[in-house]
Amino acid sequence: MLLKSLSGGLLLVGVAALTACVPSDGEEATEGDDRLSIAMLQPPRSGLSPFSDDAFKLSRWRTAETLVSLDADGLARPALATSWEQTDDRTWRFEVRDGVHFHDGAGLDAAAVVTALTAAAASTPVPRILDGVDLEVTSPEAGVVEVRTGDTDPLLPQRLSSPQLSILSPAAYDGGPVDPVGTGTGPFELVASNGTSGATLDRFEDYWGEPAQVSGLDVAYVPDGTARAAALRTGEADVVEAVPVGQAAQVDPDLVHEVPMPRTNTLYLNTSEGPFADPAVRAAARQAVDRARLVADVYEGRADVAAGLLGPALPWAADLRAEPERTAPARVDGVPITLGTFTDRAELPEVAVLVEQELEAAGFEVTQDVREYQYIEADALDGAFDVFILSRATVLDSGDPVAYLVSDFSCDGSFNISQFCDREVDRLLAEAGRTPAGEERQAAIMRAEAAILARDAAVPLLHERVVQGEAAGVGGVARDPRERELVLASTTLEP
Repeated sequence: MLLKSLSGGLLLVGVAALTACVPSDGEEATEGDDRLSIAMLQPPRSGLSPFSDDAFKLSRWRTAETLVSLDADGLARPALATSWEQTDDRTWRFEVRDGVHFHDGAGLDAAAVVTALTAAAASTPVPRILDGVDLEVTSPEAGVVEVRTGDTDPLLPQRLSSPQLSILSPAAYDGGPVDPVGTGTGPFELVASNGTSGATLDRFEDYWGEPAQVSGLDVAYVPDGTARAAALRTGEADVVEAVPVGQAAQVDPDLVHEVPMPRTNTLYLNTSEGPFADPAVRAAARQAVDRARLVADVYEGRADVAAGLLGPALPWAADLRAEPERTAPARVDGVPITLGTFTDRAELPEVAVLVEQELEAAGFEVTQDVREYQYIEADALDGAFDVFILSRATVLDSGDPVAYLVSDFSCDGSFNISQFCDREVDRLLAEAGRTPAGEERQAAIMRAEAAILARDAAVPLLHERVVQGEAAGVGGVARDPRERELVLASTTLEP
């Protein structure tokens, strides 16, 4: 697809046309004036596997659903389960909704739920929401599912709201990679996935809830931020994820909407080897960074300076935050370090340039490595960088930040870019994880955050606000801080 660039030239975008995604079988998408065109930020990383972060695409398209949903306050609400109760310290009983059909025509029952959750628990790697969680799922009687955990888990209903625990048809798990095409339960059926180009969804006429108002979705993956903004300006996209801050001023202000995000732009420092294995050198890096400059110069004021890992999207965090006791910074002179980040979020390479300047002014010698995320993630997780700049969502999964903190900062965390392991931090995270929801849990979370910050395993820079684009005539699009919802059944498109 060719889009006009801001300079009037042509910008080539290697994605399917926004107005008509091409399914993998070669047939064109269903034509219709009420089909919604969507420009997504990133292509799938794992073939739309529901056990990966690709699950959030399935959720934002409303094609895959979970047993439980979350309301705006992060409280559990019915979805494919109509009710639940805790029957003992480690066992929860869920009533499965009647009258639900998968997109392939199979009926939802307790056995299908057992198949889906058991497959998630047995997958490698395990979905992030199940880090450190032993899960046994059974059906003691028709219409009932029992979930038993190895340890007491006061947030199990919220945990089961994660898109990574979506319930697909048993056919999706029938050998090989899990296939979400035609196997969800949502108001939109995924009818084709065209690799890293796009996807096509049609309205599912047999949906158990309120039917979708538009006839389908045509999705294109557009990693280039200038191209996404151009698609909004020219009307080629009806809904655009993450309009870059630098492009927002060039778009009609009526078409852009700021959404405060539980997303922190963070420096992850390699604590296991290299210069930052020394806490005093980590402290020197932390002291070198000017957060306010990043907010002003890169984000044009459309972000919040970070005081901690958890930002204003969790308003209780600031009230409970105490200043951690930190290591005094070392004097640095000519210390070589590698700094990595990715291009998929347009601001991060700019952040990297300013951070490099600040670290070099403090005595470090910086070599940058900037690539698309899909080509750099594995190296980051393997500890190939001394510093990695990441835009990280902090409450993606259960509506609670404990899963994020465990994943990123526990000894066995699956997303531990800092290669960080501290038994006291593990103890504090475990304490937070077993505390019931409420003020006591919030206080325990902040004690863990203080311990992580005291060790400078990560340097929080700023809390992002996403700029979401919505064309004139589009109504009822979700502006979701958790990045779980985007298109709803009630979303409309005027001709």
